[in-house]
Amino acid sequence: MAMDNRADLDSEWKRKGATLSDKTARKEFGLTQDEIVDAIRSGKLQYRRGSMHGNPFLRLLRREVEVLVKTEHGDAFLKDQKAKTEMAHINREIKQLKAQVAALEKRKASLAAESKE
Repeated sequence: MAMDNRADLDSEWKRKGATLSDKTARKEFGLTQDEIVDAIRSGKLQYRRGSMHGNPFLRLLRREVEVLVKTEHGDAFLKDQKAKTEMAHINREIKQLKAQVAALEKRKASLAAESKE
């Protein structure tokens, strides 16, 4: 049975979207680095060390971060932070789509001008 739990935990670390960096946890959930470190030391958060382009970071399990935020700051705070994060994601996507539409409109105008020549 202990082997099953370990395999489940290993698969969670590998599953897309199940982990996040300490920087992302601070940005998405409004945590401070001290809160993250204290939670790691108290055993509330597991972590793994990571490195991207030579810059070290901590990988955390998203579900544990959400539980930490909920217990430390309340359910309403967690929902508010998730809504803000989703809104930022939507706004980025809208901005990208507007840029794509503008590029397509420009290309369309260019093709229309070429076909009239």
